[in-house]
Amino acid sequence: MAYVIGAMSGTSMDGVDAILVDITRDHIRPVAAFHQPYPEALLAQLHSLCRLGDNELNICGSVDRAVASVFAGTVNGLLAQQKLTPADILAIGSHGQTVRHYPSQVPGLNPEDAGFTLQIGDPNTLAILTGIDVVSDFRRKDIALGGQGAPLVPAFHHAQFSTPGKARIVVNIGGFANITVLPGDDPAGIRGFDTGPGNVLLDAWCMQHCGTSYDENGNWAASGTVNDALLKNMLADPYFRVSGPKSTGREYFNMAWLQQQLAGVSALPAEDVQATLLALTARTIANAIAKYAATTECYVCGGGAFNSALMSALQTMLPGISLSSTHALGIHPQWVEGIAFAWLAWAHLNKLPGNVPAVTGASRQAVLGTFTPAS
Repeated sequence: MAYVIGAMSGTSMDGVDAILVDITRDHIRPVAAFHQPYPEALLAQLHSLCRLGDNELNICGSVDRAVASVFAGTVNGLLAQQKLTPADILAIGSHGQTVRHYPSQVPGLNPEDAGFTLQIGDPNTLAILTGIDVVSDFRRKDIALGGQGAPLVPAFHHAQFSTPGKARIVVNIGGFANITVLPGDDPAGIRGFDTGPGNVLLDAWCMQHCGTSYDENGNWAASGTVNDALLKNMLADPYFRVSGPKSTGREYFNMAWLQQQLAGVSALPAEDVQATLLALTARTIANAIAKYAATTECYVCGGGAFNSALMSALQTMLPGISLSSTHALGIHPQWVEGIAFAWLAWAHLNKLPGNVPAVTGASRQAVLGTFTPAS
Protein backbone atom coordinates (compact mmCIF):
# COMPACT_ATOMS: atom_id res chain seq x y z
CA MET A 1 0.00 0.00 0.00
CA ALA A 2 1.30 3.46 -0.92
CA TYR A 3 0.20 6.52 1.01
CA VAL A 4 0.11 10.26 0.44
CA ILE A 5 0.99 12.72 3.20
CA GLY A 6 -0.71 16.10 3.45
CA ALA A 7 1.45 18.72 5.19
CA MET A 8 -0.42 21.82 6.26
CA SER A 9 0.04 25.02 8.25
CA GLY A 10 -2.87 27.42 8.13
CA THR A 11 -3.28 31.13 8.69
CA SER A 12 -3.42 30.59 12.46
CA MET A 13 0.26 29.53 12.23
CA ASP A 14 -0.11 27.19 15.20
CA GLY A 15 2.32 24.72 13.67
CA VAL A 16 2.48 22.00 11.03
CA ASP A 17 0.14 19.04 10.72
CA ALA A 18 1.19 16.01 8.68
CA ILE A 19 -1.64 13.61 7.84
CA LEU A 20 -1.08 10.12 6.47
CA VAL A 21 -3.81 9.26 3.97
CA ASP A 22 -4.66 6.14 2.01
CA ILE A 23 -6.15 7.42 -1.27
CA THR A 24 -7.53 5.58 -4.29
CA ARG A 25 -10.19 6.51 -6.83
CA ASP A 26 -12.70 4.76 -4.58
CA HIS A 27 -11.82 6.03 -1.11
CA ILE A 28 -10.01 8.64 0.94
CA ARG A 29 -9.01 7.15 4.31
CA PRO A 30 -7.05 9.14 6.91
CA VAL A 31 -4.71 6.90 8.88
CA ALA A 32 -2.65 8.96 11.33
CA ALA A 33 -1.47 12.47 12.14
CA PHE A 34 1.57 14.17 13.61
CA HIS A 35 1.83 17.79 14.78
CA GLN A 36 4.87 19.98 15.35
CA PRO A 37 4.74 23.63 16.47
CA TYR A 38 6.92 26.31 14.96
CA PRO A 39 9.88 27.42 17.10
CA GLU A 40 9.06 30.80 18.67
CA ALA A 41 11.79 32.67 16.77
CA LEU A 42 10.57 31.29 13.43
CA LEU A 43 6.96 32.09 14.31
CA ALA A 44 7.94 35.71 15.02
CA GLN A 45 9.64 35.90 11.61
CA LEU A 46 6.56 34.46 9.92
CA HIS A 47 4.35 37.04 11.58
CA SER A 48 6.73 39.79 10.45
CA LEU A 49 6.53 38.55 6.86
CA CYS A 50 2.76 39.04 6.93
CA ARG A 51 3.38 42.80 7.22
CA LEU A 52 5.29 45.26 5.09
CA GLY A 53 8.77 45.73 6.50
CA ASP A 54 12.48 46.11 5.91
CA ASN A 55 14.77 43.46 4.44
CA GLU A 56 11.81 41.31 3.44
CA LEU A 57 13.56 39.50 0.60
CA ASN A 58 16.45 38.21 2.71
CA ILE A 59 14.16 37.24 5.58
CA CYS A 60 11.78 35.46 3.21
CA GLY A 61 14.58 33.51 1.57
CA SER A 62 15.88 32.31 4.92
CA VAL A 63 12.45 31.56 6.39
CA ASP A 64 11.42 29.73 3.22
CA ARG A 65 13.99 27.02 3.98
CA ALA A 66 13.40 27.11 7.75
CA VAL A 67 9.68 26.44 7.23
CA ALA A 68 10.56 23.54 4.92
CA SER A 69 12.77 22.10 7.66
CA VAL A 70 9.86 22.17 10.13
CA PHE A 71 7.59 20.55 7.53
CA ALA A 72 10.25 17.86 6.97
CA GLY A 73 10.62 17.26 10.69
CA THR A 74 6.87 16.83 10.99
CA VAL A 75 6.71 14.39 8.08
CA ASN A 76 9.67 12.41 9.40
CA GLY A 77 8.04 12.31 12.82
CA LEU A 78 4.91 10.85 11.25
CA LEU A 79 6.96 8.22 9.41
CA ALA A 80 8.73 7.22 12.63
CA GLN A 81 5.44 7.10 14.53
CA GLN A 82 3.92 4.76 11.94
CA LYS A 83 7.13 2.76 11.32
CA LEU A 84 7.10 3.67 7.63
CA THR A 85 9.89 4.54 5.19
CA PRO A 86 9.97 7.12 2.38
CA ALA A 87 9.40 4.26 -0.09
CA ASP A 88 5.93 3.77 1.43
CA ILE A 89 4.86 7.29 0.44
CA LEU A 90 3.82 8.32 -3.08
CA ALA A 91 4.21 12.03 -2.40
CA ILE A 92 3.87 14.83 0.09
CA GLY A 93 1.19 17.40 -0.69
CA SER A 94 2.64 20.53 0.93
CA HIS A 95 0.49 23.59 1.36
CA GLY A 96 3.44 25.54 2.77
CA GLN A 97 2.86 28.64 4.87
CA THR A 98 0.91 31.56 3.45
CA VAL A 99 2.64 34.87 4.18
CA ARG A 100 0.83 37.08 1.64
CA HIS A 101 -2.52 36.72 -0.07
CA TYR A 102 -3.63 39.55 -2.34
CA PRO A 103 -6.24 38.14 -4.71
CA SER A 104 -7.58 40.55 -7.31
CA GLN A 105 -10.98 42.21 -7.32
CA VAL A 106 -11.74 42.17 -3.62
CA PRO A 107 -12.05 45.15 -1.28
CA GLY A 108 -8.73 46.76 -0.45
CA LEU A 109 -6.98 45.87 -3.72
CA ASN A 110 -7.17 47.82 -6.97
CA PRO A 111 -9.01 45.53 -9.40
CA GLU A 112 -6.60 46.63 -12.13
CA ASP A 113 -3.69 45.08 -10.21
CA ALA A 114 -2.71 41.48 -10.81
CA GLY A 115 -3.53 39.41 -7.76
CA PHE A 116 -0.95 37.16 -6.15
CA THR A 117 -0.54 34.69 -3.34
CA LEU A 118 2.66 33.50 -1.69
CA GLN A 119 3.21 30.28 0.23
CA ILE A 120 6.72 29.53 1.47
CA GLY A 121 8.37 26.27 2.56
CA ASP A 122 10.88 25.32 -0.13
CA PRO A 123 9.72 22.03 -1.72
CA ASN A 124 13.28 21.17 -2.77
CA THR A 125 14.47 21.27 0.84
CA LEU A 126 11.40 19.30 1.93
CA ALA A 127 12.02 16.63 -0.72
CA ILE A 128 15.72 16.27 0.16
CA LEU A 129 15.16 16.14 3.93
CA THR A 130 12.43 13.49 3.64
CA GLY A 131 13.49 11.53 0.56
CA ILE A 132 9.91 11.87 -0.76
CA ASP A 133 8.60 13.56 -3.91
CA VAL A 134 6.70 16.78 -3.18
CA VAL A 135 3.72 18.44 -4.83
CA SER A 136 3.37 22.06 -3.72
CA ASP A 137 2.39 25.57 -4.83
CA PHE A 138 -1.24 24.65 -5.39
CA ARG A 139 -2.72 28.15 -5.47
CA ARG A 140 -0.85 30.04 -8.17
CA LYS A 141 -2.21 28.09 -11.17
CA ASP A 142 -5.71 29.16 -10.16
CA ILE A 143 -4.49 32.76 -9.74
CA ALA A 144 -2.95 32.59 -13.23
CA LEU A 145 -6.35 31.56 -14.55
CA GLY A 146 -7.96 34.65 -13.04
CA GLY A 147 -9.11 33.00 -9.83
CA GLN A 148 -8.69 33.84 -6.18
CA GLY A 149 -6.42 30.86 -5.52
CA ALA A 150 -8.68 30.13 -2.54
CA PRO A 151 -10.48 28.39 -1.08
CA LEU A 152 -9.17 25.17 -2.61
CA VAL A 153 -10.77 22.73 -0.16
CA PRO A 154 -14.24 22.59 -1.83
CA ALA A 155 -13.11 20.07 -4.49
CA PHE A 156 -11.90 17.79 -1.71
CA HIS A 157 -15.02 18.46 0.38
CA HIS A 158 -17.06 17.24 -2.59
CA ALA A 159 -14.91 14.13 -3.01
CA GLN A 160 -15.04 13.29 0.70
CA PHE A 161 -18.34 14.57 2.07
CA SER A 162 -20.89 14.72 -0.77
CA THR A 163 -23.76 12.27 -0.47
CA PRO A 164 -26.46 11.91 -3.16
CA GLY A 165 -29.74 13.38 -2.05
CA LYS A 166 -28.27 15.36 0.85
CA ALA A 167 -27.48 19.06 0.68
CA ARG A 168 -24.69 19.87 3.11
CA ILE A 169 -22.53 22.76 4.24
CA VAL A 170 -18.93 22.26 5.34
CA VAL A 171 -17.48 25.16 7.36
CA ASN A 172 -13.74 25.39 7.90
CA ILE A 173 -12.80 27.74 10.75
CA GLY A 174 -9.08 28.30 10.87
CA GLY A 175 -7.47 31.73 11.01
CA PHE A 176 -10.11 32.61 8.44
CA ALA A 177 -13.40 30.89 7.79
CA ASN A 178 -14.76 29.48 4.57
CA ILE A 179 -17.86 27.57 3.59
CA THR A 180 -18.47 24.89 0.98
CA VAL A 181 -22.00 24.35 -0.32
CA LEU A 182 -22.48 20.71 -1.38
CA PRO A 183 -25.81 20.34 -3.20
CA GLY A 184 -25.71 16.55 -3.10
CA ASP A 185 -27.19 15.75 -6.49
CA ASP A 186 -25.43 18.31 -8.69
CA PRO A 187 -21.60 18.55 -8.61
CA ALA A 188 -21.85 21.60 -10.85
CA GLY A 189 -23.69 23.35 -8.03
CA ILE A 190 -20.74 23.37 -5.61
CA ARG A 191 -20.11 26.84 -4.21
CA GLY A 192 -17.80 28.29 -1.59
CA PHE A 193 -15.82 31.31 -0.43
CA ASP A 194 -14.05 32.87 2.54
CA THR A 195 -16.67 34.35 4.85
CA GLY A 196 -14.13 36.50 6.76
CA PRO A 197 -12.19 36.19 10.02
CA GLY A 198 -12.30 32.87 11.80
CA ASN A 199 -9.88 32.71 14.74
CA VAL A 200 -7.33 35.26 13.56
CA LEU A 201 -8.66 38.30 15.43
CA LEU A 202 -9.82 36.25 18.42
CA ASP A 203 -6.32 34.79 18.79
CA ALA A 204 -4.54 38.13 18.34
CA TRP A 205 -6.77 39.93 20.88
CA CYS A 206 -6.35 37.06 23.34
CA MET A 207 -2.58 37.15 23.00
CA GLN A 208 -2.52 40.92 23.49
CA HIS A 209 -4.65 40.90 26.65
CA CYS A 210 -4.21 37.43 28.16
CA GLY A 211 -0.78 36.39 26.91
CA THR A 212 -2.14 33.11 25.54
CA SER A 213 -2.22 32.09 21.89
CA TYR A 214 -5.94 31.29 21.87
CA ASP A 215 -9.10 31.50 23.97
CA GLU A 216 -9.63 27.92 25.13
CA ASN A 217 -13.22 26.82 24.50
CA GLY A 218 -14.11 30.49 24.01
CA ASN A 219 -14.30 30.83 27.80
CA TRP A 220 -12.96 34.39 27.86
CA ALA A 221 -15.34 35.47 25.10
CA ALA A 222 -18.21 33.87 27.00
CA SER A 223 -17.36 36.02 30.03
CA GLY A 224 -17.95 39.20 28.03
CA THR A 225 -20.97 40.87 26.48
CA VAL A 226 -21.42 41.48 22.76
CA ASN A 227 -21.31 45.20 21.96
CA ASP A 228 -23.93 45.89 19.32
CA ALA A 229 -22.35 49.13 18.12
CA LEU A 230 -18.97 47.51 17.55
CA LEU A 231 -20.52 44.50 15.86
CA LYS A 232 -22.52 46.79 13.57
CA ASN A 233 -19.34 48.71 12.66
CA MET A 234 -17.50 45.53 11.79
CA LEU A 235 -20.34 44.02 9.79
CA ALA A 236 -20.49 47.22 7.72
CA ASP A 237 -17.11 46.39 6.17
CA PRO A 238 -17.53 46.10 2.38
CA TYR A 239 -15.96 42.64 2.29
CA PHE A 240 -19.08 41.15 3.85
CA ARG A 241 -21.30 42.64 1.13
CA VAL A 242 -19.31 41.16 -1.76
CA SER A 243 -20.65 37.94 -3.23
CA GLY A 244 -18.30 35.06 -4.00
CA PRO A 245 -15.91 34.23 -5.47
CA LYS A 246 -13.90 35.98 -2.79
CA SER A 247 -11.05 35.21 -0.40
CA THR A 248 -9.15 37.14 2.22
CA GLY A 249 -6.28 37.00 4.70
CA ARG A 250 -4.19 38.81 7.32
CA GLU A 251 -3.45 41.55 4.80
CA TYR A 252 -7.05 42.73 5.16
CA PHE A 253 -8.38 41.56 8.54
CA ASN A 254 -5.74 42.28 11.17
CA MET A 255 -5.20 44.24 14.39
CA ALA A 256 -4.99 47.52 12.48
CA TRP A 257 -8.44 46.78 11.02
CA LEU A 258 -9.76 46.01 14.50
CA GLN A 259 -8.35 49.25 15.93
CA GLN A 260 -10.17 51.19 13.21
CA GLN A 261 -13.43 49.55 14.26
CA LEU A 262 -12.76 50.23 17.95
CA ALA A 263 -12.11 53.89 17.21
CA GLY A 264 -15.78 54.27 16.32
CA VAL A 265 -17.11 53.21 19.73
CA SER A 266 -16.50 54.14 23.34
CA ALA A 267 -13.86 52.24 25.31
CA LEU A 268 -14.87 48.66 26.05
CA PRO A 269 -13.69 45.98 28.47
CA ALA A 270 -11.33 43.61 26.70
CA GLU A 271 -13.61 40.63 27.28
CA ASP A 272 -16.49 42.48 25.59
CA VAL A 273 -14.32 42.99 22.51
CA GLN A 274 -13.52 39.27 22.54
CA ALA A 275 -17.21 38.42 22.81
CA THR A 276 -17.97 40.73 19.89
CA LEU A 277 -15.20 39.25 17.75
CA LEU A 278 -16.65 35.81 18.37
CA ALA A 279 -20.07 37.12 17.37
CA LEU A 280 -18.53 38.56 14.17
CA THR A 281 -17.11 35.17 13.18
CA ALA A 282 -20.38 33.39 13.94
CA ARG A 283 -22.61 36.02 12.31
CA THR A 284 -20.65 36.23 9.04
CA ILE A 285 -20.65 32.44 8.72
CA ALA A 286 -24.36 32.21 9.54
CA ASN A 287 -25.22 35.04 7.13
CA ALA A 288 -23.35 33.29 4.33
CA ILE A 289 -25.12 30.00 4.99
CA ALA A 290 -28.54 31.66 5.15
CA LYS A 291 -27.94 33.53 1.90
CA TYR A 292 -26.35 30.85 -0.23
CA ALA A 293 -27.58 27.47 0.95
CA ALA A 294 -30.75 25.56 1.71
CA THR A 295 -29.71 22.70 3.97
CA THR A 296 -30.39 21.01 7.27
CA GLU A 297 -26.83 19.71 7.75
CA CYS A 298 -23.73 21.71 8.65
CA TYR A 299 -20.35 20.23 9.57
CA VAL A 300 -17.49 22.26 11.06
CA CYS A 301 -13.77 21.56 10.82
CA GLY A 302 -10.62 23.47 11.76
CA GLY A 303 -9.64 24.82 15.16
CA GLY A 304 -12.95 26.65 15.52
CA ALA A 305 -14.74 23.31 15.89
CA PHE A 306 -13.17 23.04 19.38
CA ASN A 307 -14.40 26.48 20.50
CA SER A 308 -17.58 25.52 22.35
CA ALA A 309 -18.72 29.15 22.71
CA LEU A 310 -18.36 29.69 18.96
CA MET A 311 -20.17 26.47 18.12
CA SER A 312 -22.97 27.43 20.51
CA ALA A 313 -23.28 30.88 18.93
CA LEU A 314 -23.40 29.33 15.45
CA GLN A 315 -26.11 26.88 16.47
CA THR A 316 -28.19 29.71 17.94
CA MET A 317 -27.87 31.67 14.69
CA LEU A 318 -28.75 28.62 12.55
CA PRO A 319 -32.07 27.34 13.94
CA GLY A 320 -33.36 24.34 12.07
CA ILE A 321 -29.88 23.25 10.99
CA SER A 322 -28.11 20.31 12.57
CA LEU A 323 -24.64 21.58 13.48
CA SER A 324 -21.77 19.27 14.39
CA SER A 325 -18.08 18.82 13.73
CA THR A 326 -16.72 16.54 11.00
CA HIS A 327 -16.20 13.95 13.75
CA ALA A 328 -19.80 13.01 12.89
CA LEU A 329 -18.61 12.12 9.37
CA GLY A 330 -15.67 10.12 10.67
CA ILE A 331 -12.87 12.68 10.28
CA HIS A 332 -11.11 14.61 13.03
CA PRO A 333 -11.81 18.34 12.48
CA GLN A 334 -8.11 19.20 12.78
CA TRP A 335 -7.18 16.72 10.03
CA VAL A 336 -9.50 17.91 7.25
CA GLU A 337 -7.27 20.51 5.61
CA GLY A 338 -4.20 18.28 5.78
CA ILE A 339 -6.17 15.49 4.11
CA ALA A 340 -7.31 18.00 1.49
CA PHE A 341 -3.73 18.74 0.45
CA ALA A 342 -2.88 15.05 0.39
CA TRP A 343 -5.85 14.64 -1.96
CA LEU A 344 -4.71 17.61 -4.09
CA ALA A 345 -1.28 15.98 -4.44
CA TRP A 346 -2.94 12.69 -5.42
CA ALA A 347 -5.10 14.59 -7.94
CA HIS A 348 -1.95 16.18 -9.39
CA LEU A 349 -0.28 12.77 -9.78
CA ASN A 350 -3.42 11.47 -11.51
CA LYS A 351 -3.86 14.58 -13.67
CA LEU A 352 -7.21 15.46 -12.12
CA PRO A 353 -8.39 19.07 -11.62
CA GLY A 354 -8.16 20.41 -8.09
CA ASN A 355 -10.03 23.71 -8.33
CA VAL A 356 -13.71 24.60 -8.66
CA PRO A 357 -14.05 27.65 -10.95
CA ALA A 358 -17.44 28.58 -9.48
CA VAL A 359 -15.65 28.88 -6.12
CA THR A 360 -12.41 30.61 -7.06
CA GLY A 361 -13.45 32.49 -10.19
CA ALA A 362 -10.82 30.82 -12.37
CA SER A 363 -11.57 30.65 -16.08
CA ARG A 364 -11.42 26.84 -16.10
CA GLN A 365 -10.59 23.75 -14.12
CA ALA A 366 -6.91 22.85 -13.86
CA VAL A 367 -4.47 20.34 -12.43
CA LEU A 368 -2.92 22.24 -9.52
CA GLY A 369 0.55 22.12 -8.03
CA THR A 370 4.19 21.79 -8.99
CA PHE A 371 6.07 18.50 -8.80
CA THR A 372 9.48 18.36 -7.10
CA PRO A 373 11.16 14.95 -7.18
CA ALA A 374 13.36 13.81 -4.32
CA SER A 375 15.77 12.07 -6.70
